Amino acid sequence: MEKCFHCGDPCITGAIEHDHKVFCCHGCKTVYDILNENNLSYYYDLEQHPGVSPRDFEGKFDFLENQDIVNSILEFNEQDTQIVQLLIPSMHCSSCIWVLEHLHKINPAVTQSQVNFPEKTVRIVYQPEHLNLKSLVILLSNLGYEPYISLEDSKKSKKVKDRSLIYKLGVAGFAFGNIMFLSFPEYFEVNEYWLDQFKHVFRWLMLAFSIPVVFYSGVDYFISAFKGVKSRILNIDVPIAIGISVLFLRSLIEIIMDWGTGFLDSLAGLVFFLLLGKFFQQKTYAYLSFERDYKSYFPIGVTKIVKPRESEELRFRESEINNTINQPNKSNLDYEVQTPVYELQPGDRILIRNGELIPVDAILIKGKALIDYSFVTGEAQPVPKQSGDKIYAGGRQESGLLELEVIKGVEQSYLTQLWSNEIFKEEDNTRLQSITDRISKRFTIGILSVALIAALFWLFYDSSLALNVFTAVLIVACPCAIALAAPFTLGNVLRFYGKVKLYLKNSHVIEKMSELDTIIFDKTGTLTSASKNTVHYEGIALDDMEKQLLSSTLKASNHPLSRSLYKILQENNIQTLDTFQEHVGQGITGSIASQTIKIGSARYVGIDSSNSIDVSGSKQTAVHIATDYSYKGCYIFQTEYRPGMAQTLKELEKSYQIVVLSGDNEGELQALKKILPESTRFLFNQRPDDKMRFVKELQNNGSKVMMIGDGLNDAGVLKQSDVGIAISENVNVFSPACDGIIDASQFHFLPQYLQLAKKARSIISYAFIFSLLYNLIGLGFAVTGHLQPVIAAILMPLSSISIVVFTTLFSYYASNKIKL
Repeated sequence: MEKCFHCGDPCITGAIEHDHKVFCCHGCKTVYDILNENNLSYYYDLEQHPGVSPRDFEGKFDFLENQDIVNSILEFNEQDTQIVQLLIPSMHCSSCIWVLEHLHKINPAVTQSQVNFPEKTVRIVYQPEHLNLKSLVILLSNLGYEPYISLEDSKKSKKVKDRSLIYKLGVAGFAFGNIMFLSFPEYFEVNEYWLDQFKHVFRWLMLAFSIPVVFYSGVDYFISAFKGVKSRILNIDVPIAIGISVLFLRSLIEIIMDWGTGFLDSLAGLVFFLLLGKFFQQKTYAYLSFERDYKSYFPIGVTKIVKPRESEELRFRESEINNTINQPNKSNLDYEVQTPVYELQPGDRILIRNGELIPVDAILIKGKALIDYSFVTGEAQPVPKQSGDKIYAGGRQESGLLELEVIKGVEQSYLTQLWSNEIFKEEDNTRLQSITDRISKRFTIGILSVALIAALFWLFYDSSLALNVFTAVLIVACPCAIALAAPFTLGNVLRFYGKVKLYLKNSHVIEKMSELDTIIFDKTGTLTSASKNTVHYEGIALDDMEKQLLSSTLKASNHPLSRSLYKILQENNIQTLDTFQEHVGQGITGSIASQTIKIGSARYVGIDSSNSIDVSGSKQTAVHIATDYSYKGCYIFQTEYRPGMAQTLKELEKSYQIVVLSGDNEGELQALKKILPESTRFLFNQRPDDKMRFVKELQNNGSKVMMIGDGLNDAGVLKQSDVGIAISENVNVFSPACDGIIDASQFHFLPQYLQLAKKARSIISYAFIFSLLYNLIGLGFAVTGHLQPVIAAILMPLSSISIVVFTTLFSYYASNKIKL
């Protein structure tokens, strides 16, 4: 019976011939036509019969014409962009991933599609003006990937778990144990009548056990190697596939010809330990993902509005909460408390200040909303919103203070996707990854060369050993240790960072941290503590209306100085601003009715520094005030630096060039010079574009730069730097532009964090050297013709085990040795 060209199923009801090919149904023929018309026919080159046969679904998705249902399914719907995540139960192989991630070639209205293979989901960004959700679902169904959409409770829909790795590992482990058991008489050359009588049976049993190991447990390595070679890439799976093939073929020949037992024990052990490493790596990253999902973005918090009836309970818990209640004890006032975003529940009221990221889907209650969704859509044009409108998570407020009501709890995976958005990805392959790739390429070429040279030598010296030496070299030289070194090391270090409150975007950031030579610090909110400032006012007294306007304007800003000043002045009656503007690095402007206030630097409020209050002196920063363009005076901050700041920078100065890059004036220059290392460079009065230009110049001169600042004012320079770290002090400063977030309380551990990154790189290098030594020892036995089955059985699995143990123990040792 003929098989379908698309899905491989037998053509039971009659074959359909089309384009010199055979299809089992019109659905498979339609999918073929769609792919062929869009120049995607090389899809069939990835695998034999990779497709899924589509089913009849006419009228099945008519419910998607209901806009209320569509809105409940969509993740995002703004600015001619819709985002939906769909469960695809029929996704089963790499070719499925390929098709689903190339939907944009089939329909240009699809902007981006990203597959999560373990979860069997695809997240699709598309333009609703040209493609609605129903049409998108029908397109997927026509391709054979019908989504599963639960209208009752999409969050509780049963997830399809891929257990294939566990099954393959179980088969390989079972076979490995039995083959080793049956091989013991051969190892020790036991001469016993019954063993001699049944040794041929044992050998054929071992061969039977090895067949599912090769053709089921190890099949992924062959597929990966084939695709790599086809793409002219010698990936790490090529030498592994060669080793498995040679092990099996040589053992098969030896058993058939009755020459010996072969290397089936080594074969089963190799596949078992490779899969065991992959399983352990998968579990490590799954645990790591869970740990980061629920911890990595918190200390990020949001200001929650607590009603008076809840305040008594909060007072009793105040000592247990790191973020103190900001409002005075007045029974008729709402309270503000900094709350981790994962604790938000539907119905909670939250405040979003200017420049803050909106962490949850919410309804606008009060305020003038101008939402920048560029982090989600890439479109920089802000979207105005009115009271009652829905605002999606991922937007950033650009026009003052908002009061929102939460309608969905925070979806941490969504914020993770936002942090990893393609808009913020750079087209660079990190060096650690490329090291593994380069080593695998050179390793494959080197091993093949050694095998051929050794075979040619023995062909002239002793031709009977030539084939044995050639196959022995390919058998013993296993690259699996190289493949395991980086993931195990970086996974352990990344998890340790999370435990000590340094939350990195991914493991590649660790490699970048190991290469740094320059560290740049912002001053306000980074070197200084935003919560420990002493403030006093000098100038013309403000009347009640001016105080209300001042407090209302400060409340809308997220700048550390604004937040500090607002805590002191919040007893004034807070009113809704008519207009609000924040000029990053300069100041803020607010107005109510016809009265306007400007708050910020002397230059921003429109006066010369010589005409303002003299604040030049030790450890002082001034925030100047002008109402209706008439200068009033300034609030002078007696700054307190972070505990251990001076010692931290002195320790960093031993290995790095230190720069203080600030938008503030030079009022604290002399104080900083006294406590910071002499080699520290100071640049004040720097606008955001000045900061970016400075970092770019350093990079053009070959410097590797880390920038540490807040995630709001420093977003541009954080992105420009090789490593950008946002420091968090219980404020919502999350920014997709940064590579990591550090809890402000852990600032003084920065030297240890950087030291650990360098040690992680060293551990990987040592693991490569360790693996090389193992291979040299094995090659010594192989090229001299002395490779015995027992030696191969010991060396091959021991290589993998030793690298896993080495990287795990040394990464834990290096982490625990860091004194925190």
